[in-house]
Amino acid sequence: MKKLKTRWRKFRLALYQKLGKGTLLAIGLVLILFLTYQVIQDRGGQPENNNQVQHLNRESFVQKLVPTAQRLQKQYGVLASVSLAQAMVESDFGQSQLAANYYNLFGVKAEAGDPDGVDLETKEFVNNEWVTIVDRFKVYKSWEDSLIKHAELIFYGTTWNAKQYQAVLEAKDYQSQARGLQSSGYATDPDYAEKLIAVIEEWQLTQYDQ
Repeated sequence: MKKLKTRWRKFRLALYQKLGKGTLLAIGLVLILFLTYQVIQDRGGQPENNNQVQHLNRESFVQKLVPTAQRLQKQYGVLASVSLAQAMVESDFGQSQLAANYYNLFGVKAEAGDPDGVDLETKEFVNNEWVTIVDRFKVYKSWEDSLIKHAELIFYGTTWNAKQYQAVLEAKDYQSQARGLQSSGYATDPDYAEKLIAVIEEWQLTQYDQ
């Protein structure tokens, strides 16, 4: 060990004498600048990595729903792209409390006395402004169950109007179905249809339509 320390001292002394103090300082400065640049790059790249992880999680969410959405399109006529877009918008890609804890992907509400329901805060657009209210929502067994009940709701209508969503069923493309949902009163958001259309186009969801 002593021999190694002695050799290291001799090496440093020889290097110092050969290169000179100015050169060594320059090398040290370059190393400091390089390390500083690496730290900045690592910190700057972190948001991009987070965005990539978020995108992968969202893509995984979509892929979990695709097979059921396609099957239900054939059975009930609601385009898979529209069902997927609704689930993405309504549940924030499965991250909302309603979707994560109660498997309700579509914000489907329950009647006041429905035992299969849960009371949660929600935002509604009323009298040209957004307000927060407490409402009762359906609780489902799984996301697949939520998809099925959503398709049945559109196909069979509500208890008070069997043709509530007739405009959706009669539409043949995703734009018309999205606008049919809004005109039928599915959501109070005045931009609901356009939000669905934007998501469908951004995520190219029409590739899943049968």
